[in-house]
Amino acid sequence: MSALSVVTADPVTDPRWRRLAGGPGSSLFTSPPWISAVCRSYGFTPEARIALDAAGEPVGGFAWVAVEDVRGRRLSSLPFSDRADPLTAGGPVFTALLDAAKTGEEQLTLRCLADSPAVADPRLRTVGEAAWHGTPLDAGVEEIHRRIASASRRNIRAAERAGVRVEVRDDLDAVHAFHRLHVGLRKHKYRLLAQPREFFENIWHEFRDDGRCVTLLATLDGEVIAGAMFLEWNDVIYYKFGASVPEHLRARPNDAVYWTGIQRGVERGMRLVDWGLSDLDQPGLVGFKRKWASDERRIVTLRSGTWMQAPEQEEFGRELGELTRLLTDPSVPDEITARVGALLYRYFC
Repeated sequence: MSALSVVTADPVTDPRWRRLAGGPGSSLFTSPPWISAVCRSYGFTPEARIALDAAGEPVGGFAWVAVEDVRGRRLSSLPFSDRADPLTAGGPVFTALLDAAKTGEEQLTLRCLADSPAVADPRLRTVGEAAWHGTPLDAGVEEIHRRIASASRRNIRAAERAGVRVEVRDDLDAVHAFHRLHVGLRKHKYRLLAQPREFFENIWHEFRDDGRCVTLLATLDGEVIAGAMFLEWNDVIYYKFGASVPEHLRARPNDAVYWTGIQRGVERGMRLVDWGLSDLDQPGLVGFKRKWASDERRIVTLRSGTWMQAPEQEEFGRELGELTRLLTDPSVPDEITARVGALLYRYFC
């Protein structure tokens, strides 16, 4: 390890980071286009450290952003991402990267798969756990259809009988249609604000080339009743966002969307469908994904340093929660709730 050197880099523009982000252990969330979309949407400046071997070849990388607002200063790797695994399989390389980051006593939060070398670093403690699901696309459509749960196969047929149709769209209007669905679901089911429409637009702009971003819209009698955004990176198709209209769930539109996403992944030559993070306190969502996925792992949230909030910062957190409760009330028009989300969502990281 004596020949190892660590350099500062911009993970959006540095070609060495792009090489790492296209290699083993990488994911959508450490890809330059994803980091660019997040940072442009929320006004963040990304930072990274890249480890180089004696020949100057990149052998590891670690990226984060510094968030500084009324809630205090903290470091996140990376905000509004399912996970951001350090791009190395070696513990000593990650140690060198974290040393070079010089986070000190600042609070650093990162999410990664439970087998990441970051988990073994004594400076980091586990503060949370979530589920991850994946479906290998190592067979044809018929074989994958046989592998999924029988309940899913029945629901696919039920959606067909009900007249559900799934459109595969790559245009910005479809993104806007999905966002309206997304705002409504988060507001009326969970009493939560939604990410700003600009975030979805930036994702589309970053991934639209070569069909790497599609919006699947399930319709019934001409009405959009469910949808999802699928993104591609490094031969993996990612189910990133999904939403549906609760009163139409008996038509099984979500099953129709999931199955269409799997078929597209096979057609595009992808090796895996990544179904993303599911909080363990949402057993319904975890159970739904298990019907489609044969792989299940754990995503852990790690934290280092301290974050001492001043009384006024704690008060802001309470007020933010109260504002969310008020502005997701059913009496508030969805358009207003969406505009509020665009203003306030950055404070939830």
